[in-house]
Amino acid sequence: MSEEKKPLNFLEQIIEEDLANGMDKNELRFRFPPEPNGYLHIGHTKAIGISFGLGEKYNAPVNLRFDDTNPAKEEQEYVDAIKKDVSWLGYTWDKELYSSDYFQQLFDWAVKLIKEGKAYVDSQSSEAMAEQKGTPTQPGVDSPFRNRSVEENLDLFNRMKNGEFEEGSHILRAKIDMQHPNMLMRDPIMYRILKKQHHRTGDTWCIYPMYDWTHGESDYVESISHSLCSLEFKPHRELYDWFLDQVVADGTVRPKQREFARLNLSYTIMSKRKLLQLVEEGVVKGWDDPRMPTISGLRRRGYTPTAIRKFVETVGVAKRDNVIDVSLLEFCIREDLNKIAPRVMAVLDPVKLIITNYPEGKEEWLEAENNQEDEKAGFRKVPFSKELYIERDDFKEVANSKYFRLALGKEVRLKNAYIIKGESVVKDMNGNITEIHCTYDSDSLSGTGTEASLRKVKGTLHWVSIKHAIKAEVREYDRLFMDESPDSHQDKDFMEFINPDSLKIIEVYVEPSLLEAKVGDRFQFQRLGYFNVDDDSSEKLLIFNKTVGLRDTWAKQEESTQTSNKSISKEGQNQVKNNQNQRQRQALDVIQQLGKKYTNLPEAKQLKAKAEIQELAKNVSYEDLEPLFSTAAKKVGTRIATMITLGVLLKKGLKKNAEIEAFIQKGLDDKDALLVAEASAV
Repeated sequence: MSEEKKPLNFLEQIIEEDLANGMDKNELRFRFPPEPNGYLHIGHTKAIGISFGLGEKYNAPVNLRFDDTNPAKEEQEYVDAIKKDVSWLGYTWDKELYSSDYFQQLFDWAVKLIKEGKAYVDSQSSEAMAEQKGTPTQPGVDSPFRNRSVEENLDLFNRMKNGEFEEGSHILRAKIDMQHPNMLMRDPIMYRILKKQHHRTGDTWCIYPMYDWTHGESDYVESISHSLCSLEFKPHRELYDWFLDQVVADGTVRPKQREFARLNLSYTIMSKRKLLQLVEEGVVKGWDDPRMPTISGLRRRGYTPTAIRKFVETVGVAKRDNVIDVSLLEFCIREDLNKIAPRVMAVLDPVKLIITNYPEGKEEWLEAENNQEDEKAGFRKVPFSKELYIERDDFKEVANSKYFRLALGKEVRLKNAYIIKGESVVKDMNGNITEIHCTYDSDSLSGTGTEASLRKVKGTLHWVSIKHAIKAEVREYDRLFMDESPDSHQDKDFMEFINPDSLKIIEVYVEPSLLEAKVGDRFQFQRLGYFNVDDDSSEKLLIFNKTVGLRDTWAKQEESTQTSNKSISKEGQNQVKNNQNQRQRQALDVIQQLGKKYTNLPEAKQLKAKAEIQELAKNVSYEDLEPLFSTAAKKVGTRIATMITLGVLLKKGLKKNAEIEAFIQKGLDDKDALLVAEASAV
């Protein structure tokens, strides 16, 4: 069976057309041109992925070029961080270059434009120039210095270069058209005076080229064939081409600028200036704070290059800006960590459990599977003893028949260990439970194959042996902003939406195998989520960051649409209800059909089928879906489709009940990786 070909995105179509029209494939060259004025964030991964992805597709070189034209904001620290991030994502650049490499060439070209009467020195204040520039609907006004002689302009420009003037006293402007409908073409600034130390050239220069003048000319010097940038630069394309017109020689590669939609993420700030503000005001603990959307922050939080690249690939290349739900990024990291993260046991909110009939002083080392998704992951030994810690939420004194965790008089299995039964509790003076007393079935050890061990119970709990437990610190992160679009409010500052509870530090207990964990190691704390070892960890204290939970706990609560009883008759209401029921049944029928063939589909078609199921799920009620919870285990596809549908209903505001919890738990305990992944996501 031949591999299914992915359709070309619009940038690939442009390149294919150029090749078809005679461009030599050997002339293809791309670049990623960050400004070293901050750390790269998740939004940059799209630009990185596009440029380096095209390089991989066409076996073409990709330069890493730092557009370092503003010494007031640029630092070597940012250069080093950017190189580290691009390498960590798995990309290799052809040449490491800097716009500052071309300062002399850019200066020489500027002199050429002055001599040709296409550039002049303006000595107005910035306020005066702003007034003369006009508006999008009103033409600008010529500067009183626009018609200076070539000789005077050359003299002033050289004196600017030699440091004779103060900052703001003169600038060099291109002489284009002050009445041009595109305001960027109204005599744009090419050079300004900045008497600041440059991170590479030191004090050699005190005039620095503007971005628009530098960008295209640097592309030309490097023989870049396709200069790819985000949509906000589309109005700049006309100026990009005008500047190139002044310098491009016959027989050389002329760069072509094309624009794509930038990556915007919900609940996230993408402005480097605003991210810097978070750092400087101490809202976060640096650019690599795990709450930050920077690549270094995501890396420290436990994200993987594979997950980020999969996210960028899933988002795709578009021509229009849109906002991507951050839950898609979280889904991608769950998918990746589910495959690679070892399973371990940790208790985050411990309560003491004593097995009263377990022999005093006895301890056992039980076998536990490291990762059921990875056949090569093997097994480890975990210690078991009379006194354990379990999660406080995993116990109720009194519970109904649909509660599948530990309760008095009920049985559960301890993961990789025995079946226990709740017998009694001990409380403090305030009525808080301090101890849970249980009995265990000594013949029920998991994995022994005896009749008793194969006895089924509906709940499985994780635990750690108190005698062997390692005390550690967990940093639980929530979203940094409580608003979906924190910087879109004209009447409010984005800082007003800071989540005061974005970081919670708790003392936890983990199994002793984690003593060997190293900084950056990633784990699934069973039934809790994915965690990694933080940079602050030491031999004295293990510190874990929560990367992401097993389920999306930030699902939107959408109100269901209801028909007003006041607006139509009772007969009409019944008709509406019948029509709704019919649509629901039809949608559920299609969902079941999609589920039947789901596991046999290639990945691309699975994603398409999943999207169809999610759309159909909007017309399904919980009452119609609930009977599918009892679908036979062998009908994995139908169970996956049911789980996807359930996820949509939960996002619409459906509250979890015992049946839902049980269905999800069955999915998590299943051997099918696709079903486990969907169960982890709801």
